[in-house]
Amino acid sequence: MEHRFTGPAYTIGIEEELMILDADTLELVNAIETLLEPAPSGEIKPELMESVLEVATEPCQDMAQAGEQLRALRRQVAQTAATKNLAIGAAGTHPFAMWEDQRIVARPRYRDLISALRFVARQELIFGVHVHVGIDDPEKAIHVANGMRVHVPVLLGLSANSPFWRGDQTGLASTRTPIFRAFPRVGIPPTYKNWKDYERRIEFMVGARVIDDYTYLWHDVRPHPNFGTVEVRVMDSQTHVEHTLGLAALVQALVRELAEHFDAGKRLSRYPFEMLDENKWLAARHGLEGELVDLPHSDRVSTRALARRLIDRMRDHCRDLGSLGELDAVEDLLGRGNGAARQVVVYEANHDLREVMTELVAATAV
Repeated sequence: MEHRFTGPAYTIGIEEELMILDADTLELVNAIETLLEPAPSGEIKPELMESVLEVATEPCQDMAQAGEQLRALRRQVAQTAATKNLAIGAAGTHPFAMWEDQRIVARPRYRDLISALRFVARQELIFGVHVHVGIDDPEKAIHVANGMRVHVPVLLGLSANSPFWRGDQTGLASTRTPIFRAFPRVGIPPTYKNWKDYERRIEFMVGARVIDDYTYLWHDVRPHPNFGTVEVRVMDSQTHVEHTLGLAALVQALVRELAEHFDAGKRLSRYPFEMLDENKWLAARHGLEGELVDLPHSDRVSTRALARRLIDRMRDHCRDLGSLGELDAVEDLLGRGNGAARQVVVYEANHDLREVMTELVAATAV
């Protein structure tokens, strides 16, 4: 398998999935084709459904450049939308939209996906943020992807931003998580022994004609050979762009720590898959308000305490990477609550989901 794990290391790329909304009703609108246009830096792209828009930065040298591009992309799509009586919003789910009302994008990949997965793909009306970090060696990429598995629950707890679904308060901080779980080849990824093991296992699946290529593995963390990155995919889309950038800075720092761990010749700790998966469920259910199991021990500790420990440990890495300023936004999530908690506060005032959407649209703007 060809790969581009050649460096430079720690470049950063960010992809955000955003809602296309009617400016008056704040309902989703099947209007992606009217918003596709070139961007000075980065890309504006379609996703599975016509009411979903994806913006993606270029591979950036640092968080400052990534932030500049992501803000510019959000501004551009919001301004274009406004000329068409549309608006842009960001969260892990739309609070009252129905998947039955959404059209599938007229692209072969997405039509084939519907053909293969049927209802499972049709009901995937969710919005996430994906972070790519450049890696300069294929063996290192496997090491980093394996090591990131233990951090997935904390990243989900911090980013949980989808407490409503189909007009209902679900009781979950990240409703997006169980919705996406219906897909095959998702969730906590398997571990790979090394690059050859990864190649062999992907090639086996391609040879069996169950996937066309590795991009049909939608795990929470995955090596991305074509880009030369490790991609972290577990996080809900963030309403505030600062939170997206803060989480990306945290991911970049975690990748750097694991890359240095590999360079030092160290071995990763081994954790039971069942416990990693259980911790992810606990994060989806409770966000920052619950507890996780503190691996490798069996003690349950508050998710906030684990997140605090992780943030403090990453501070030196962020300083070296020039992203300490972005990390302040993660402190804001920890101190003032994640997106799910903030949506619930708005909802509890009047039990009005359109009021929640009004707040989301206003906060999405940059």
